[in-house]
Amino acid sequence: MADQARRGLLRRGLSRRSVLTGGVAAVVGGGVVGGAAGYAGRGVVDDDEAIADWKTVADSRVVGTTTEPFHGPRQSGITTAPQSHAAFVAFDIVPGATRTEIQGVLRAWSQDAARLTQGRGGLADLEPELAEDPARLTVTIGLGPGFFDAAGMPEKRPSWLAQLPAFPEIDQLEDRWSEGDLLLQICADDPLIVSHAARILVSGVRGVARQRWAQRGFRKAVGTDPSGRTQRNLFGQIDGTENPRPDDVDFDQILFSDGSDQRWMRGGSSLVLRRIRMTMDTWEEIDRTSRELSVGRRLDTGAPLTGAEEHDPPDFQAVDDVGLPVIPPESHIARARQRTRGEAMLRRPYNYDDPPEGGEISNSGLLFTAYQADPVRTYIPVQQRLAEQDALNTWTIPIGSAVFALPPGAPEGGYVGQTLFEG
Repeated sequence: MADQARRGLLRRGLSRRSVLTGGVAAVVGGGVVGGAAGYAGRGVVDDDEAIADWKTVADSRVVGTTTEPFHGPRQSGITTAPQSHAAFVAFDIVPGATRTEIQGVLRAWSQDAARLTQGRGGLADLEPELAEDPARLTVTIGLGPGFFDAAGMPEKRPSWLAQLPAFPEIDQLEDRWSEGDLLLQICADDPLIVSHAARILVSGVRGVARQRWAQRGFRKAVGTDPSGRTQRNLFGQIDGTENPRPDDVDFDQILFSDGSDQRWMRGGSSLVLRRIRMTMDTWEEIDRTSRELSVGRRLDTGAPLTGAEEHDPPDFQAVDDVGLPVIPPESHIARARQRTRGEAMLRRPYNYDDPPEGGEISNSGLLFTAYQADPVRTYIPVQQRLAEQDALNTWTIPIGSAVFALPPGAPEGGYVGQTLFEG
C-alpha cells in the first residue's frame, strides 16, 4: 500500500477530482499548510526554557495572574510562548483621518495595552474586573501597506511591505479575510481576557478607523498537556517542528529588522497572516499511509518518515527497497524545507473552527502566522514552492492573506510607532 501511494504521488499530480472519483487509498495528499509557507515549524513553546516556564505556571495554578511585559525594545507576542487563544483584528483608516488622529490611536492602544497586560482595566474601561487575571495577555500592533499613505508618510513604508504576490495555483482569497491598514494581535491563555481586551481596544479607534475583519483562533488549553510538546492541528498532525530557536546565533537577524531599510523599524519585525481553509471531509476520506506520505512525517510522533523522533533530521535522499524516495519530493516537508538560512521564519499558528457555511459540514482551518525581518526574502520563496507543488494543496485553500509591519516596542511612557512619528 505504501509503495502504491508513493508511486501515485510521484507519477501524477494530485487533484480534488482524483480524491472524489476513486482511488482514494492510493492518492497521497494533505497535511497542514498547503498554502502557508512551511506549515511544519517548531513553536517557541518547545524551547526548554519556555517549557520550564510553562510548567511552572501550570503547576503553581497561577495561570490567570501570570503577566507578559508590554514595554520593551521589542513587542511581545512574537517570541512569546504561544498562548491558548488569539484574536487578529484588522482595520481600515477612514478617509480624511489626520496624521495626528492616527498617531492618537497608537498612543491610546499602547496606553490601554500596557494596563490590560498587567491586569488593570483600560483607561475608559467600564468592566475593569474583567482585566484582573491577564493570563499572559499580549497585545501586538501592526501597520499594513495602506497605513503609510493614509498617514501621509509613504516614504516611511518599508520596501518589503506590500500584499503578497498572487499564487493562482492555490489562492481563493476573500476580501473579508484579507489586507488592512492596522492590526491588533491579541493573545492570552483565557478567551474571556482576549474578548475583553479586544472590546476595549477596538472601541478606541472610532472615527479614525473601521474594523475590516476579525479572526479568532485557539491552541491546546493550558494544563491539557503538561509536557509542552508541539501542538496538533485539526488534521491531527503535529504542527510545528522546524522553527528557529532563541539560542541560535542568528535568531535576532531572522526575526528583527536592523534598521537598514527604514531606521525607525530597527528592532521591529513583520507578520504574514494567511487564513487556510482545511477541507476536513475529503481529508478524512484518505488512509493513514497516504496522509503521512503527503506530509513526510508520521502522524503519531511527528517524526520524519526516515526517523524515529519528531526532531530527527529528515533524510531526503533515502529510498525504499524498490528505489522510491522514502520522503516523497512532493511531500510538504520536502517542499517547505529551507534551501538557505535566509528562508528561516518563526511560525506561531492557531486553529479555527467556525460555524459551517453554505451547507458544508465543517468550516475549519488554520490561522497561519509567520514572523521574519523581511518576508520578501524569507516567506515568498517558500510559499512559491508550496504553491507550485505541495501534496497538501489538495486539502488546504488559502482564503485570506495580509502582511503587516510590526514596529519596535514601546518604552515606559511611550507608544508603539513612536520611532515612526517622532524618530
